[in-house]
Amino acid sequence: MKLIIDHADLNIIKGIYEYFPVSGVTTNPTIITRTGKEPYEVLTSIREFIGPEAQLHAQVISTDAEGMIKEAAVMREKVGGNFFVKIPTTKEGLKAMKNLAKDGFQITATAVYSAIQAYLAAEAGAAYVAPYLNRIENLGYNGVQTICDIQDIFENNKMDTKILAASFKNTQQLLELAKYGIAAATVAPDVIENLIKNDSVDCAVNAFVVDFNRTYGDGKTMM
Repeated sequence: MKLIIDHADLNIIKGIYEYFPVSGVTTNPTIITRTGKEPYEVLTSIREFIGPEAQLHAQVISTDAEGMIKEAAVMREKVGGNFFVKIPTTKEGLKAMKNLAKDGFQITATAVYSAIQAYLAAEAGAAYVAPYLNRIENLGYNGVQTICDIQDIFENNKMDTKILAASFKNTQQLLELAKYGIAAATVAPDVIENLIKNDSVDCAVNAFVVDFNRTYGDGKTMM
C-alpha cells in the first residue's frame, strides 16, 4: 500500500518526508485554503519539493463537466509532473472523467461514498477512486468493508482502477486495508505519526541504551 500525505502545508509535508516512506501528496480545496496562500503557490511549491515522479493530487472547483475539464487542463499544465486531477463522483463528474480520460489525464475520482460510485468512476476512466472511510462510517455503514467490496468489484471485473482510501481516524483502519491489499491511502500527518508511536518500543530502546552505557560508559555508541 502506497502511503500518501493528505496535507498542503509544505513545512508539515517536509517533516513527514524526512522520516516516513511516502509516495506523494494529496490536497483538497479546504486544506489548501488553510495555508492562507494562493492555490498554485501551494501546489507548485509542493511539486518542487517532492519532485516530478511523486504523485500530486489536486481537486477542481467547478461543479459542471465543462468547467471541470477546463480547470483540469490548466492544473495539469501549471503543476506538472505525476499529476492526478481529482474529480468529484457526481453525474457531471462522470461526464468530465470520460472526456478527460480520452485525453490522457490521470484522474482520481473523489467524494466516493459507495461501491456503485466507485464502479462507475472506474468505467469512466479513473486511475484511482478515493472512498471516504470515516465519512462512510458516519453515515452508519462499515467503511472498511465498503472499501474491501470496491476492491473485490475491481478485481472480479478485471478493472485497472486502484483505490486511494481516504478519511482515516486511526491506524487500525489503515492496517486493515493494507492487509486486504488496497493500493494506496492518503492519510493526515497526525495519523501517519501515530503509525510509529509506541511507548513499549521507546521503553525497550531506552533500556538497551542504559545497559550499554552502564557497561561501557555514558554516551558510548557502536562508533
